[in-house]
Amino acid sequence: MQNQTSPLILSFGAADPAGAMGVQADLAAFSALSCTGLAVTTALLIGDSARVEDVQEIDPDWVSDQARVVLEDMTMAAFKVGALTNIEQVAAIAEILSDYPDAPLILDPFSSRLPDLPDDDAEELLTAVRQLLVPQATLLMLSQVELGRLAETWREGADDTLESDVEHLLALGCEFVLVTGTAAGSPQGDAAAPNTLANTLFGADGMISHDAWQHLPGPFLGAGGTLSAAITAFMARGADVPEAVAAAQEYTVGALAHAQRYGMGKFVPNRFFHLLTTAADMQ
Repeated sequence: MQNQTSPLILSFGAADPAGAMGVQADLAAFSALSCTGLAVTTALLIGDSARVEDVQEIDPDWVSDQARVVLEDMTMAAFKVGALTNIEQVAAIAEILSDYPDAPLILDPFSSRLPDLPDDDAEELLTAVRQLLVPQATLLMLSQVELGRLAETWREGADDTLESDVEHLLALGCEFVLVTGTAAGSPQGDAAAPNTLANTLFGADGMISHDAWQHLPGPFLGAGGTLSAAITAFMARGADVPEAVAAAQEYTVGALAHAQRYGMGKFVPNRFFHLLTTAADMQ
């Protein structure tokens, strides 16, 4: 027997039977990157690799108790919060995380896999995320489309830009914002190569990196969650945010390039792809 040596990460998210998103997917990515994952389940999904048919939300008190009991026993190197389904869960998780300000928090609060909420409920949920979780986040990850949806909870005019929306989030206390799916042209205005998308990282001093990647055909299920989980793992191992984002993008590209189709639905990232390449090299 020996004491725990790999970094511990606590992930808040849904339990997905297909393992394509949520806590099962996070734990796989953490393990692949030499971390140990623990999970707080926020919802139970009924679904396969094509769609989610139903969602059963977990009572916020159960969410809180799951986390509290684990945290009284173990010390986390990092936290990840995925998509949430109601404002009571947001409040419960925000209260818990406020007790651990020194551990990195990676916030990835959107998922296209979950059913859309009614407009009023969705706006209330986004407002709660913005007010309670974004100020605590070390890094907030969201697509350009998702940024626009979140920005609708505070925008008063139509002239706001991506940069001004990011500045608003940083002013709330979030240290970094990673916007995925941005235009892939260079900051100097050079044209992008065909079929490329970019991920753009912002910090207090503005844009830090703008990384263009070849768009793989897919369709994929869980690509974004793979990226945010990998960022969390690299930060738990001691990398700073720019280093973690760069390494996580490389890992995610490999996972997507080796993705597998389990059934009749979408391709699921292969989070252990490097084990396949290692085994091939040994033969």
